[in-house]
Amino acid sequence: MRAYVAIGANLGDRLATLRAAIDALANAENLSVHATSPLYETAPVGGPEDQPSFLNAVVQVETELSAHDLLDFLLSVERENNRTRDVRWGPRTLDLDILFYGDLVTVDSRLEVPHPRLHQRRFVLQPLADIAPDLVHPVLGKTVTELLAGLPDDDIDDIVVFMDEWSAAPCL
Repeated sequence: MRAYVAIGANLGDRLATLRAAIDALANAENLSVHATSPLYETAPVGGPEDQPSFLNAVVQVETELSAHDLLDFLLSVERENNRTRDVRWGPRTLDLDILFYGDLVTVDSRLEVPHPRLHQRRFVLQPLADIAPDLVHPVLGKTVTELLAGLPDDDIDDIVVFMDEWSAAPCL
């Protein structure tokens, strides 16, 4: 199954943490990394004021794991990188979110796919557009490019390319 995972960090050595997370994905059984977007530095969205900027990217993976097993694996990678969940949308050492899992549409107490706010967030759509511009949102029926074009321009200055090639995984 093809899945897309958002990856971000705004505490500690952000770049080292994101590289460690990519390594964990690349070395996992039943999962392989097929593409990694450029890395973007972005202003935080929501949460407490005065938190540091994020580094964000999107990773395309192929996996034999179910969506829930992928979620469990991602949560374990977050824990290995000292992720705590003290404040909603607060600062974090690592954030891994399933954006899409094939064309699955599901909502339960643990998982919502597609990610419920991805269509509202430039820090997700821009890196996703770099690796999957023609991917169609299975609920909204629009491509990633169309969703990105539909965002207001008021946050366009809040996202800048930090590094094009930053991981050992394939970078598009």
